[in-house]
Parts: sequence; structure tokens; C-alpha cells
Amino acid sequence: MTYCWNIHTHRPAAQGSHEITNCTPAQFAPQAGRWYSVGIHPWDLQNAADGQATLPAQFEQLEQMARHPQVLAIGEAGLDHLAAAPMELQLEIFRQQALLAEKTEKPLIIHLVKATDQLLALKKAMAPRQAWVIHGFRGKPQMAESLLHHGFHLSFGEKYQPESLRITPADRLFLETDESTVPIADIYARAAATRGITAEELRLYVAQNVHKVFLSNRLIYKR
Repeated sequence: MTYCWNIHTHRPAAQGSHEITNCTPAQFAPQAGRWYSVGIHPWDLQNAADGQATLPAQFEQLEQMARHPQVLAIGEAGLDHLAAAPMELQLEIFRQQALLAEKTEKPLIIHLVKATDQLLALKKAMAPRQAWVIHGFRGKPQMAESLLHHGFHLSFGEKYQPESLRITPADRLFLETDESTVPIADIYARAAATRGITAEELRLYVAQNVHKVFLSNRLIYKR
């Protein structure tokens, strides 16, 4: 049986799965055999003054941790019009993390809320070589089509628009739990039914995507 890859979670490891655990620079304390993403979330930028006062130290930490062999991705970085931080500050922090992803040759995991136009403009301007992955995608099929057209990968969690999941190409699809308590195996089972394939087929597709996007240049750790 292929393991269920969970590319974005904030919870402890689950039996029968491989996880990429997300954490902030301050939280990063790697355990043997586990994978991580590390980044600065827009929610952690309480306001421009606080963000500017603490960001240099956070970025110094992040740059050091980004090169750790168990860190598979940068993020989650993000743009969120509902967050307290000014969008100008969010855009700058996002750019810096995207540049770090390029420098370290690791994908960027993205938190996106009501800021699709800004994100598309950034991607066009930066022309990244590394994959940009929208995590926890809940958007309508029209938004999915637009993001896919611009080269994004989409990761789906507990809640999503079924048609958006169906139209996502198999080689651009990931699954995750984020903060949900629903087991990742259940998310695979439901997503497989939505796509009209078996859960084992879906596990294989996602595993191939993980190896291509996250693991192709990394040292493989074994549990």
C-alpha cells in the first residue's frame, strides 16, 4: 500500500501517512524521520509596526532553517485580505519568502484569502522556477481553472468544491489536513470518490507529485 501523503498539517504524525508539518521559525524543532515546512504566515504580522520590528530576526532564523534537509518547503507564506497586517507588508513578506524558495530550490506553500489578483501579479512578475502550491483550496472551479492556467498546484483539505477537485490535473494535485481532525485517509477516500477513482490510485498520484515537487532534490529520510 502507498502511504497517504499529507502535505500540510499542524498536528502530530498519523499512522499510515507521511506528513509535512508546518511551523514558524520559532517553532521549528525537527524530529528524526519527519518532514517540515517553515515560514511566516500573514496572521503572524499583527500590524506594520510589530511586523517591521520583529521581521529581521524572524527572517534570519527562517533563512537558516530553510536549508535544513528535513525542511521540504517554504511557507506557509500568504496574502490574506482578512488578516490584520496591511497588504503592502504582506506583499513584501511574501516576496521575500518566494525569493528564499528560489534560492533554496524548495516549493512555496501559499495561504490565499481574497487576494487572487495580487498573487497572480506577483507570480507573473517573479516568474518562479519552484512550484507554488495553494494549500487548503476551497475556491470555485473558475478560480481553480485560472490558478491552474497560471501554473499553480492545488492542495485540498476537508472542505472543497467537488468540481474544483475534479478538474485539477492529477499531476498538480495534493491533499492535506491543515488543522482538521479528520484523518488524512478519510480525505483521500472522499477525494477519490469525487474523482471516480480508487483511493489507492489517488495515493499513487499524490505520492508521485510529492516526490517530483518536494523530494526530487532532497535527502530521503526513513521513519
